[in-house]
Amino acid sequence: MRCIFCKRDATASVSTEHIIPESLGNTLQTLPPGVVCDACNNYFAREVEKPFLESESVRSLRFEQALVSKRGRIPTLSGIITPILAPAIMMRHASEPFRTSLIVPEGALGAMQKLSSGQLIFSAAPGSPSEKVVSRFLAKIAIEVMAARLLSIPGEIEHLVDEVQLDSIRNHARRGNTPTWPYHARLIYDRNKKWTEKTGRDVQVVHEFDVLATEWGEWFLVVAIFGTEFAINYGGPEIVGYLRWLDEHNNASPLYAGKNAGPFS
Repeated sequence: MRCIFCKRDATASVSTEHIIPESLGNTLQTLPPGVVCDACNNYFAREVEKPFLESESVRSLRFEQALVSKRGRIPTLSGIITPILAPAIMMRHASEPFRTSLIVPEGALGAMQKLSSGQLIFSAAPGSPSEKVVSRFLAKIAIEVMAARLLSIPGEIEHLVDEVQLDSIRNHARRGNTPTWPYHARLIYDRNKKWTEKTGRDVQVVHEFDVLATEWGEWFLVVAIFGTEFAINYGGPEIVGYLRWLDEHNNASPLYAGKNAGPFS
């Protein structure tokens, strides 16, 4: 078996690849060892996923949702205690995610004890990851989603590896050698929204994805992470075709087009 990114022999690889990182709540959507080689797996974790996960806005999301990293930690948030303007770090505990701790400099403790009132202020508009960080993250997911779709069909993974039309998005993910790769992003439901399963149980959908094939022959990955929908073109660095599809389908999400408004309907 060859790696779907670098195309080198991956028979000896032992790493399981998570299509969406574990640090965003994914434990089920994975690719078996050998589909993505160990070298590419390690590269993506370090150079593609980490910049996305460690961006201020995504760290804030992970803190809010109590998402535990591979190391069993929930990201911290940095803020300022007013009116003394002392820096502070807010922690959530993985074993008890509703319990928080506040870390402040030792020199600020005395001033805090004298306060009759105060506030802990965090950034109101945490910084988003750069467009290139997001597009490489989406490109990596796009190739892996395609692989997951083809995995059960004999010989199709080899065809995916050899498909030259996917080399541009493959190389954007693995090497970042395309300066810009436009994508589309929008909020399609609140990040805390609960959906009712057919069993009657309320469930928060943390991530979902599908491949959109348009009537004019373009293919797009569409992925929603905590209610934010992203779309990226498999065929090249343009997003006009996705905007056209949205316009012709009354801005419906491809994740739900032709379905009732919910993943469990």
